[in-house]
Amino acid sequence: MYTPFDLSGRAAIVTGGNGGIGLGMARALLAAGARVAIWGSNPDKTERARAQLAEGCADPARVHAFVCDIGDEQQVDAAFAASAAALGRVDACFANAGVSGKGTPLLEMSLHDFRRIQRINVEGVFLTFRAAARHMAQHGQGGSLAATASTAAIEGAARNSHYGASKGAVTAYVRALAVELARHRIRVNSILPGWIATEMTAASFANPKFAAAVQPRIPARRWGTIDDFGGIAVYLASDASAYTTGEQFVIDGGYTKF
Repeated sequence: MYTPFDLSGRAAIVTGGNGGIGLGMARALLAAGARVAIWGSNPDKTERARAQLAEGCADPARVHAFVCDIGDEQQVDAAFAASAAALGRVDACFANAGVSGKGTPLLEMSLHDFRRIQRINVEGVFLTFRAAARHMAQHGQGGSLAATASTAAIEGAARNSHYGASKGAVTAYVRALAVELARHRIRVNSILPGWIATEMTAASFANPKFAAAVQPRIPARRWGTIDDFGGIAVYLASDASAYTTGEQFVIDGGYTKF
């Protein structure tokens, strides 16, 4: 029987797991049998997500939630230690939390605007992966690290150059870690979402002009959903991806190919 996608006995952390793509990932990981800890910076939203995930899980005890600002070194290290204690160990870590730009032209962008994005989207990934890699290397069982980047990393993100820069940095960081951490049996990959219906994109999608210009360019002829990321999360957390590292998984309904 072929069962590499069975995550029974495995444990995963999903940062930004209290909403959007991260919530879709957490839901799928639980359905595949994993124990899951979600992180979020908003306490109320994080608890609501935990309760929602627990309600849909056969064993609610497999769901844990922690409040964490991933741009803060002490909070990340504390949240990871608490997650590892609750889960027993960590086999997969999804650095998914991120913030978007505000459509700011370069000529009007402040250094504060630029640094706000990098603090979460780049430094947050660094801090999360460092904690996870230390844990995995210490336990000697290997593991999987996956970062949520964006198609903005491979396309020109006009009025969003600070966001594009942050996601491009993440993909380069992932490639470097894939080579560096292979000796510890830790594989590292990135996920590049296209236009996905989340709270972050709701305002843009509600704009008829934007929708009319963008959606016809998507060969799949629809916006992505958070559940479109369940499969890649389970794959990267499972033995099915044991020989996959340093890759960029573009999930965009064909948008970047058209």
